[in-house]
Amino acid sequence: MATQLRRGRHSVTDLKIHLVCVTKSRRPVLTREGLLLLEKSFNDVAQKMDFEILEFSGESDHVHVLIEYPPKLSVSQIVNALKGVSSRRYGQAGLPKPYQKDTLWSPSYFALSVGGAPLEILKQYIENPKKPS
Repeated sequence: MATQLRRGRHSVTDLKIHLVCVTKSRRPVLTREGLLLLEKSFNDVAQKMDFEILEFSGESDHVHVLIEYPPKLSVSQIVNALKGVSSRRYGQAGLPKPYQKDTLWSPSYFALSVGGAPLEILKQYIENPKKPS
């Protein structure tokens, strides 16, 4: 699979994160219908903010998302938009939230940068750069 680079006016990037969001108190409230609604909400936010959802899956108490994003966005901006919009739409659809509260998500999240060369290869490259001939 060839890597698609994002080309901007002043940059060429390949920024990806694996994001995990959990429900409030890890309550198992997400149903198949709820996960489909969350996936659609996440894709709508991504389109509006100019990032891409590459993969989405979930279980009753959390979702996993693989995201490619531009350098102008921070991970926290992306997470706040995804959680805010999806929680609101989830509630509007009448789906159950943990403890019947207003919020669907825990305020916490897990994000891991992914892609590119393994760390050991990068370390070797930085320690031993090729000298000009």
